Amino acid sequence: MVGIASVVVSAIKAAVSIVGFGGKFKFIPTFIAALAFFHYDLFDPENRPINAKILLNEYDFIIVGGGSAGAVLANRLSEISDWTVLLLEAGGHETEITDVPILSLYLHKSRFDWKYRTQPQDSACQAMIDKRCCWTKGKVIGGSSVLNTMLYIRGNRRDYDNWAQLGNPGWSYEEVLPYFKKSQDQRNPYLAKNTRYHATGGYLTVQDAPYHTPLGIAFIQAGVEMGYEHRDINGEFQTGFAPFQYTMRRGFRCSTAKAFLRPVRLRRNLHVALWSHATKVLIDPITRRAYGVEFYRDGFTEKVLARKEVILSAGAVNSPQLLMLSGVGPAQHLRDHSIPVIQDSPGVGQNLMDHIAIGGLAFLVDHPVSIIIDRVMNFNAALRYAILGDGPLTSSVGIESVGFISTKYANQSDDWPDIEFMLTSSSTSSDGGTQAKKAHGLTQRFYDEYLGSISGKDVFGVFPMMLRPKSRGYIRLRSNDPFKYPLMYHNYLTHPDDIRVMREGVKASLALGETAAMKRFGARFHRVPVPGCRKLPQFTDEYWECVIKQYTMTIYHLSGTTKMGPDSDPYAVVDAQLRVKGINGLRVIDASIMPQITNGNINAPVIMIAEKGADMIKEAWRGTLRKREIPRAKHQYTNVTS
Repeated sequence: MVGIASVVVSAIKAAVSIVGFGGKFKFIPTFIAALAFFHYDLFDPENRPINAKILLNEYDFIIVGGGSAGAVLANRLSEISDWTVLLLEAGGHETEITDVPILSLYLHKSRFDWKYRTQPQDSACQAMIDKRCCWTKGKVIGGSSVLNTMLYIRGNRRDYDNWAQLGNPGWSYEEVLPYFKKSQDQRNPYLAKNTRYHATGGYLTVQDAPYHTPLGIAFIQAGVEMGYEHRDINGEFQTGFAPFQYTMRRGFRCSTAKAFLRPVRLRRNLHVALWSHATKVLIDPITRRAYGVEFYRDGFTEKVLARKEVILSAGAVNSPQLLMLSGVGPAQHLRDHSIPVIQDSPGVGQNLMDHIAIGGLAFLVDHPVSIIIDRVMNFNAALRYAILGDGPLTSSVGIESVGFISTKYANQSDDWPDIEFMLTSSSTSSDGGTQAKKAHGLTQRFYDEYLGSISGKDVFGVFPMMLRPKSRGYIRLRSNDPFKYPLMYHNYLTHPDDIRVMREGVKASLALGETAAMKRFGARFHRVPVPGCRKLPQFTDEYWECVIKQYTMTIYHLSGTTKMGPDSDPYAVVDAQLRVKGINGLRVIDASIMPQITNGNINAPVIMIAEKGADMIKEAWRGTLRKREIPRAKHQYTNVTS
């Protein structure tokens, strides 16, 4: 370890001499990349997945999308040695930068991001450029688990019991809990000993953050002061306050690619094809069976066939887009784009759900206790990160604690809260108006007028997130060109109940800032009137309604666009086995199957859906297993090392 330390120190000095430091904020990503390079293989000895350059003509299973669901499916299905599995991913590899938790916002609008933007709508995102919300989605192996803030939240037992009651047998809480535990390697010993709700030994590492500011524990004390319990929010009860649990390993991001694909990269029956953009599912219009996938790679369009099934795990935007491009969707909409209709499925692209929060609720403090990027990005922090996997660079952009609360619109006696507090030792202004503003898509004028006066100052943030939105958006094709992004309509806040719940979330946020736990830091609300709302009396319901529509912040939890449901639901796209209705040999397994969004951040539920989906597929094909020699001569790999 001493030898490694000396190498890292040399690397740090070299990086500093090359790119400089001390206020040159734009050079920090290069600086961190230079550091991480020297320990990448040490911390992740499995190395990156192998990109298969030459593919077989036919596989048993083709999985489209190597994100949070697809990586899990590829691992679990290739456990059957006589099944061949192909995983298609439109993006490329993770890098050293993607490993560094504090740099997650740098990945927004990068080559790892699809860079989606919604259509302009007056109901929300009025402070954004062109009034368009920015929808970050991972275009990289590991998908959005490479770009997210690594928050591990399972949701509420009522979510899954409700799925089952809607006509989806097998999806109750007690039936899905084993799949959460199956993937989990819980590193907090106090949680791991609770074997009813947690497990160790799974592929996915879940741990507490190695680094906290003094604000982290103060948030929990504030919650207790407000009458809530300090509890494990992934345990028996959800209502309450706690430190966040993260998909993190030794202080580094644990994406699904790192967790599920790297350990099995040498399985001969699993091929991973990167930079492979799926353009169409091949479906026989007579037999109505999916038999392969068309995709674009290296300047050429290729086809590969599936003996058993095609599985779409491309996410809540790309999965419905692919279905429609392949002839499965609302019939008239497909005809309008000259796409032959194979299955009239009116629910494809409908039922779009997302969690939104209010941005910019910042509280100034009198002590240097928050995450200010220019302050924490320094030589000592980089050394601590490189050697120990500790320090402020392991902070998930300052997101430290979580609170689940119930407003007056929720049943106070029931453990089904309707607001999640994301409590941060930072805010949009903590990086001096650089990357957070860009990631959220804020106009320069809005930032300057509202947040400019606190730019780079010590603050904490409260982001109240609405958990069960009633508004529903939709996705439609822009054209039959698979490379043109679909039209995305968020429809945020179009249901009046959503505005009411969000207003109460703001009021509760202000109350948290008034607790003694926060006042000991000198907490005071940033009272500058929000641009666009200045003509309204400040702190009235009308004012907050205006604020909500100005700085509407997506939490990137897009879901529901190919929802699961019984035959009695005309808008259900897949059944309880996640099979596309009316088409044989085709499933969707990702966030788009959610009939209703879960109570919290959705990455953990998506991993659970994939774990359960893999078992459903194994059960369906259990009687057809046969021994088969995997052809070896046709394998030609390009092994990209770190």
